[in-house]
Amino acid sequence: MQSGTTSEEWAIENLPQATTVNFDDWTAAFTAVMSGQCQAVVCDLPVEQWMVSNSFTGMEIIKEVPTGEQFGIAVSKDNPELTQAINDALAKIKSSGAYDKLYEKWFGMAPTSGSDNEDASRSDDATDASLAVTSATAKSNEDSGNGVLGGIATRLTWEATTGSDEGNVSQIELELPEGGSFESTDVKVTLLDGLNQTGVKASCSLNGSKLVIKFADLVAAGSQIRVVVPDVVFPSNAGAYAVTGSYVADDDKRDLPESPTISVSESTMVQEIVAWLDAQPWVAAWNSNPFLGMFCKPQIIVTSIASLFKGWGIALAVTAIGFPLAIPIGLLFAFMKISHSRMLRGIAVTYINVLRGTPLFLQIYIAFFGFPMIGLNVPNLPLGVGVLAINCSAYLAEIFRAGIESVPHGQAEAAYSLGMTWSQVMSRIVIPQAVRCVIPTMTSEFVMLYKDTSLLSSVGVMELMLFSKNLTATTGNITPYICAALYYLVVTIPLIHIVTKVEHRLAERSKR
Repeated sequence: MQSGTTSEEWAIENLPQATTVNFDDWTAAFTAVMSGQCQAVVCDLPVEQWMVSNSFTGMEIIKEVPTGEQFGIAVSKDNPELTQAINDALAKIKSSGAYDKLYEKWFGMAPTSGSDNEDASRSDDATDASLAVTSATAKSNEDSGNGVLGGIATRLTWEATTGSDEGNVSQIELELPEGGSFESTDVKVTLLDGLNQTGVKASCSLNGSKLVIKFADLVAAGSQIRVVVPDVVFPSNAGAYAVTGSYVADDDKRDLPESPTISVSESTMVQEIVAWLDAQPWVAAWNSNPFLGMFCKPQIIVTSIASLFKGWGIALAVTAIGFPLAIPIGLLFAFMKISHSRMLRGIAVTYINVLRGTPLFLQIYIAFFGFPMIGLNVPNLPLGVGVLAINCSAYLAEIFRAGIESVPHGQAEAAYSLGMTWSQVMSRIVIPQAVRCVIPTMTSEFVMLYKDTSLLSSVGVMELMLFSKNLTATTGNITPYICAALYYLVVTIPLIHIVTKVEHRLAERSKR
């Protein structure tokens, strides 16, 4: 899905067990599915229909979601496991319910009411009996993640299908578990008919942990009802909670079936600090300044530091593994470029010029989306390490070549005259002196590689920049990017200081 869109918010809320991956644009998201990097893409239905019918004809839309903005879920036709499983399930769906199991396997939850064939087949069973609760989800209220925290306001989306045997529904009463509460009566009620939604007039009142919704007009039997309630607070203790209650059909009050459970986590120390900051007058005064509130909001600084730490660790790991891998490759091509063999020099020149002359961003795209299409499938993180290491090796090759050529030729000739072999000359005379010369430049290249890990965010690798991008999209604030910059500076400033000291010491030795 595309970062910062409402489809991302829908997927996080309605597919809690699925792993969501964000991309900068829809083309990258659809390409990731076609290349096997992801299983499905969730986006606005008109966009998805155009993409599938024009640019990505090897994909198909398997579900259309009625949300008011009409989302769709598309998968690759060429995905053997997914395609075969879907075809098998569709053949048996009416009799065995295999589609529900398959959908839950791939997307982390049972399918909700919609407009596709799956919904039509389910509606027969759902409308023959009494009212059936089909879905209950809560929006993430965790600033530094996608979880639902207890004791903090969130948004509840509850859906049900009224039974055809029990008449018209005039009232629904939703009840939260002990410790939970409804804080608002600004409730939105709609009737779903395929992808169409019809608003329902209703009056709402609060009765402790209960929310009473009375419809102005009776809701006909067999209708699909969606209730969206803002400012819902679940119990502070962690657990899986269901929404219960009652409803009135033909003046007969009946108990609601329990909804699917909603997983709620206990508030963390980070959230407690944020709550403390929310109550401080100086924080309110600070945030009232447009610049400070947008770029340095204290509450978001706290959540960002906690949330971005994992991404920082991944960026460091990619750099710490990729740079040592790049050194021997760069040294090899440096020797090839100064070789007497024309063929070896040609290979080295081509390798170095192509990698140095094309954007790293393009190289990442080719590796992540191109390689899987030719049958070369590598996990995202190792592939990211490999691409960065190869790109870095081209620059290191030129650094090493310059360092080797900076050693006076007379020293090598003197060594040869003493009977030393080429490998002995290089290992004992040339390379030790060249290394001392190139250490500052190598350190600068290490810093560049560390910062270039941010480009992996464009292909969905969860490193520091993608963590900050997601958090920025969630909060609507630039502060997470500022915190990401601080994480980069924690590494780069000490390294720059070390490089400066090394350069001074080398200069002093040269003078002596």
